[in-house]
Amino acid sequence: MKIDKEFCHPAHPNHKLRLEYTEIPFNCDGCKEAGIGLKYKCTQCEFDLHKACAVAPPTITHPFYKKCEFRLCYRPPGTVMRICDACRDDVLGFVYHCNRCGFDLHPCCANLPQILDDGENNLYLYLKLSSPCHRCGGKGAGWSYRSECKNYNLHVSCVKQLLVESWQAMYLNVDKNKVREIQTRIPQLKRSIVNHPKGRQAKVKKYSQMASGAINVIVSAILGDPTAIIAAVVGGLMPK
Repeated sequence: MKIDKEFCHPAHPNHKLRLEYTEIPFNCDGCKEAGIGLKYKCTQCEFDLHKACAVAPPTITHPFYKKCEFRLCYRPPGTVMRICDACRDDVLGFVYHCNRCGFDLHPCCANLPQILDDGENNLYLYLKLSSPCHRCGGKGAGWSYRSECKNYNLHVSCVKQLLVESWQAMYLNVDKNKVREIQTRIPQLKRSIVNHPKGRQAKVKKYSQMASGAINVIVSAILGDPTAIIAAVVGGLMPK
């Protein structure tokens, strides 16, 4: 698909938006969610859009909701606070909404790939978890990615929360104790290596490495630009 380097958007009609690449996190003025990588930017008034939000088609379908037709809304429909059914975050701006079923999806969530490659393993997108998430330990609502071996699961919402906490710690000078707290959360499997017999250490270490790679590629997809370059950038931002 051809991507225009510059165009006018209905949500920002007075100035043209220009396509650019950034390694600095930004807040999308469309969906109000975090972004990094390719974005459309107004240089005159600091208006930014995820590429996924800027070029979002007026209607879409999704394999998880076969009976739904999602229409793009520039503001949440109705008067009640709406929640994205993928990441479970509040809907504050651009959203795909199904009038028939009431489902809502952030544009970047609607574009999450069904399969991600973290370099060694494939990660598959699921509507529901059948095994506990490796971050929160639960099977709560929201989409998740599962490793090909089915031993590793991550809620999309949990990865987003980790990302926000990490950026707060790095860019907003959060207390150093908070940074250390974040660094111990993912992957928690690293601490369990000490408690396992030697025969299982290699297996646990493999899952720990998988956690790091999985987080990077999932975050890059959530931010609207699932590429290897973005994954590398995100890897530098995430706590080790």
